[in-house]
Amino acid sequence: MSISVVNPRPIDLSAILESQQPVIDLRIKEFEHTTRRFLKAVAAYSSRAVDEIGQRRGRYATEVKRIAEKKTQVEAEINACKLKEIELMEVLEREQSERREAESAVSELKRQFATIKEKCASVDIEIDQYTDEINTFRRDKHKYMTVLDTHASRVSPELQDCEARLQFVLEGVGQDKLLFRFMHIDPIEPQREFSIVVDASSRLYKVPLSTPPIPTIPLLVDQLNKTRDLFLFVKNVRAQFVEMAVGSRQA
Repeated sequence: MSISVVNPRPIDLSAILESQQPVIDLRIKEFEHTTRRFLKAVAAYSSRAVDEIGQRRGRYATEVKRIAEKKTQVEAEINACKLKEIELMEVLEREQSERREAESAVSELKRQFATIKEKCASVDIEIDQYTDEINTFRRDKHKYMTVLDTHASRVSPELQDCEARLQFVLEGVGQDKLLFRFMHIDPIEPQREFSIVVDASSRLYKVPLSTPPIPTIPLLVDQLNKTRDLFLFVKNVRAQFVEMAVGSRQA
């Protein structure tokens, strides 16, 4: 605010007192004019100050609002981060628990694998032993079969003579199976086949085939397994065939 100052003119007090009508010029109009200008300047300054204060108050309110909103946003972000941290901690704890379980399972599998490996090593040893025994058995069997073939070639004529006398033929028909053929059972049909197949692959004998079928063959097989008397079994089978041949003629 700029105010003009009027410098007062000096007053000659002696001259005034000597005058017949002493008058002192106080320059009231200039004073009033100056006063009005001063008051106007003060009013303008006050108005500008009020406007500035209002603007500052508005800016302050806006800034306070912005800071409050920012604070609310930051607090919300902090709360979200806290919730996320809690979730991550739960996930981490769950993953650690799963990892411990997985490590425990892996340890158990390793222990089982070690046990199985030991068992496999033991089984491999047993397999090697069994393989050696089987190879030895095969060599012995081959030697035995060679001896049997040699002996069979020598006794073949005698065997044929015995078969002709006994009316009975014994043949091998597969792995551990024997064919018993009985000849001249039926005098009317001497060439009619009467035979059985005996399975000797296990300790208990079995008869998978009988021609013609013998109804009592299960009983005869049970008796054979109990007595282990093969000659008696052959004799009983022949008797059953003879009885069946006679019965068929009578029928």
